[in-house]
Amino acid sequence: MAGISSALTSNLLQTLKTPFKTSPFTNPVCVGFPLTFKNPRRPVSVSAQASEVADVEARRLYVGNIPRTLKDPELENIVGEFGSVEKAEVMYDKYSGRSRRFAFVTMKTVEDANAVIEKLNGTEIGGRQIKVNVTEKPLVNTDMSILQGEESTFVDSPYKVYVGNLAKTVTSESLSKFFSEKGKVLSAKVSRVPGTSKSSGFGFVSFSSEDDVKAAISSLNNAVLEGQNIRVNKA
Repeated sequence: MAGISSALTSNLLQTLKTPFKTSPFTNPVCVGFPLTFKNPRRPVSVSAQASEVADVEARRLYVGNIPRTLKDPELENIVGEFGSVEKAEVMYDKYSGRSRRFAFVTMKTVEDANAVIEKLNGTEIGGRQIKVNVTEKPLVNTDMSILQGEESTFVDSPYKVYVGNLAKTVTSESLSKFFSEKGKVLSAKVSRVPGTSKSSGFGFVSFSSEDDVKAAISSLNNAVLEGQNIRVNKA
C-alpha cells in the first residue's frame, strides 16, 4: 500500500509541475478550446440616421382639404390605388373631435409617394379639391417653442366657439382681438399643421359665458376677417 501511495503522489506532483499551454485566445484550463469573440454590432452612423429620416420625410405626404366624413380606411383605399400605403391617418381636433380636414399618408417607397402626388393632387374627393404634397419641413426650435407656448396658454372653457375658413394670415392674437368686440374672450388660438407654422385654417375662441357665445355666433358668423368670410359655430 505504501508503494502505491508513493507512486500516486509522485504522478500528481509531476502533473502539477507541467506548465500550462496558454495563448492570448485560449483558456489555460481548457487547452485546445479557443474562446470565440464575436464582432460587436457596429453603431449606426449619424449620416445613416439622417439618411433614414430623409427617406421617411420623402415618403410622408400631406393630404389637405379632405371631407370631414373621410376616415382612415377610406383614405387608405383611395391612395392605395396608386401605391403601397404604410400608414394613413386623418387628423382630428382634440377639443371638438371634428376632422381637421387634412391627413398624413406614409407610402412604402418614394416612387409610390411621387405617383400619389402626380395622380391625386388637384383631384376631388367628396366634392372637395384636395391638395397632396410632401409634408412641410419641421420648424426651427425657436418657432416651435412659440407655437408650443400658444398651445399651452390656451384657456379652455365650456363656452367656446369653432371658427372656420380662417385666412392663413390670422394669428391667435388677431383672432382674440376680433372676437373681443362681441364678448369677454378668455382665450383664442389658431390651429397649426402639426410640426409646422402653417395655419390649419380654423381656430377656437373661449368665452366666460353662454351669452357671449351666442353673441359671437349671431354677430360674427359669415363676417369678414382679413379678407375671408369666417364660419362661427358652437364647439
